[in-house]
Amino acid sequence: MSIEILILASAIKGLYLNTFPLSVPAVTPVKKKRGRPPKQQAEDGEAQEDDEVEAAKKAKRILNRFNGMSVAEVMAKTLPDVITFNLDILIIGINPGLLSAYKGHHYPNPGNHFWKCLFLSGLTDQQLNYMHDESLPEKYNIGFTNMVERTTPGSKDLSSKEIREGGRQLLDKLKKYKPLIAAFNGKGIYEIFCKETFGVKAKNLEFGLQPYKIPETETVCYLMPSSSPRCAQFPRAQDKVHFYIKLKDLRDQMKGLLPSHEVLETEYSFNLQLAKEDAKRIAIKEEQVDPEYESCSGLRGDARQSSNVSN
Repeated sequence: MSIEILILASAIKGLYLNTFPLSVPAVTPVKKKRGRPPKQQAEDGEAQEDDEVEAAKKAKRILNRFNGMSVAEVMAKTLPDVITFNLDILIIGINPGLLSAYKGHHYPNPGNHFWKCLFLSGLTDQQLNYMHDESLPEKYNIGFTNMVERTTPGSKDLSSKEIREGGRQLLDKLKKYKPLIAAFNGKGIYEIFCKETFGVKAKNLEFGLQPYKIPETETVCYLMPSSSPRCAQFPRAQDKVHFYIKLKDLRDQMKGLLPSHEVLETEYSFNLQLAKEDAKRIAIKEEQVDPEYESCSGLRGDARQSSNVSN
């Protein structure tokens, strides 16, 4: 190989190395900025705005529902009893809800099964609604009261102290007015009343006629599931009519309108087959079940638990 060729090869090699160096310069890392990315921040801002808009809509719905009154203003209202002496049946609820206090009538919620069951059972001879509540004592000898007078959005807003105190006030009321039957609209109401009045912690309560009478009276206690459509065990009106039919039978028997015989508690306890037969016989149209159930007690679960806590 000639010297000229070797010199030319060495020159080409040097040119190559200068053009494509073997060492790679170090890359300086880019520091990340703290906080959410701009896109995420924008999404969070939109979500917050949506929440504020929804809260404003909810507040507006409440104002519209109560004709401009706030919840606090409605809670300041009370629901008067519809009661007189020697009623055949006194219906006992836990306490007034917002709609009841606002309307000034008992069981005004259109989804509540009370008025429908009252008619379908024959306790009234026509379909009535909450606007007729004040006429019931005179026309049907049926009245209304509550264990606690204070209005709340729900029974869970009642303290255990005022529930127990309400039970003592209810006892005084029953002794004074002496209805033939004290009908408790919800199991939890009677559980508390039973403990306060008779000193008995009710266990495994059956719906229907109860074994205790109101002291110093001949008033008997009758227990039926809550008429609320959110009652999980009996979510439809047709599931509850059986108890109203038996309430009517008990009233008629105690007044001598039915053949006299010994009243057994089991005769007025819930029987699913009888309930289905009664529902079929009077051809009750099935209703849509409300998915937001609550206990048949008439009290929400946390309210029932708090009522068992002693001071």
